Amino acid sequence: MKKRNHAIDGLRGFSLSGIIVANMLIFQYGLFGETVPELFGIKGADLAFHSFLFIAVVGSFMPIFAFLFGFGMVKLADSLKARELRPKSHLARRFLLLFIFGMLHATFLWEGDILTFYGATGFFLLLFLNRKPKTLLVWSVLLLALTGALGASPMESSVKGLGQSEHTESYILQSRDVYGTGTYAEIKDFRNNADPFGEEEGWIMAIAIVLAPLMIAPMFLLGMRAAKVGTFDDPVAMRRTYARRAAIFVSIGLLTKSFSVLGPQFGGGALPGIGIGETLGGSLLALGYIYAFMLLYAGSRRVALLERFEAVGRLSLTNYLLQSLICTTVFYGYGLGLFGRAGVFDGTLIVLTVYAAQLWLSLLYLKRFRNGPVEKVLRIWTYLSWKGRPRKPVRVAEPLEGESRVS
Repeated sequence: MKKRNHAIDGLRGFSLSGIIVANMLIFQYGLFGETVPELFGIKGADLAFHSFLFIAVVGSFMPIFAFLFGFGMVKLADSLKARELRPKSHLARRFLLLFIFGMLHATFLWEGDILTFYGATGFFLLLFLNRKPKTLLVWSVLLLALTGALGASPMESSVKGLGQSEHTESYILQSRDVYGTGTYAEIKDFRNNADPFGEEEGWIMAIAIVLAPLMIAPMFLLGMRAAKVGTFDDPVAMRRTYARRAAIFVSIGLLTKSFSVLGPQFGGGALPGIGIGETLGGSLLALGYIYAFMLLYAGSRRVALLERFEAVGRLSLTNYLLQSLICTTVFYGYGLGLFGRAGVFDGTLIVLTVYAAQLWLSLLYLKRFRNGPVEKVLRIWTYLSWKGRPRKPVRVAEPLEGESRVS
């Protein structure tokens, strides 16, 4: 039995710290309101911090989760093959339940769900499961180049502008009232039925559905490749490689994202390539963060906090859903009603407090239980076993020489 890769658990737990900070902007301002701080009276130091989050955090931690999704998919498939079980059927069941979890999450709790997208994408990734590492790398580079080209094109800027129409602005202002003061039933009804675009811009959703998988697909594929070539099997031996890649990707990611975020604020909204930070920079910065974090496992001394990151990572699905449950209660009208009122900096402190509690509680939980409750359900369904473990393959005994196979 292979040893668990604690570095991957730690990276998964670390990514949740950035995910909850990025999601705070949606918890507090809505899926469409997070990009228009002026509608919520954000200015001064809070506006500067808002820009900082869009450069350093937003769009650069969720891709880490996508990378790890692809990585985990290959590792699970390898484990199933070693047990002489069928990887694709098990993975398909897993993706189906993730999709269902996501639909329930989005319908009954929060509009920023990503589990639905991940579950649906998983079925597409099955096409690449048995591909060679070189093939995965080629496809990743091609898709990264394509998303970069989209960010440099005028079409990308026009699509962003469509989301800032009068209809969308009216929707955001209405959401401020509903989410801030509404009951659970009122918020649920608004989330599932209100139209943020209107009839003239209805096609923008179709464009978003096409572009979103395109922009994040390279991270899934790169994660699959990393699992196949053993990028994280020996962090000590890979120390120099991690350091070099971290320096390159963090630098390029921050530069491109800074250009895209700060350019429009200084009158450069029409500059060529102004959208490249949003379409490409986020993924590049995510790669930089991945390699920078892995350096913590490449040194001779172990950082004490890593054990807590690993605990959060082992319970990643449960912790992700708990973040939604707690933060919607904090910011929505049926809870503390801080929607649009806490401010960007204070909102960040609030969600980091939630994450700090998860760092502490996750480790305590794992001292008594092997899996998180949501992870347990996912394992039961994946393996079709109440124990949540792979079934042993059924072996048919070979007949002895001279015996008939049919009795």
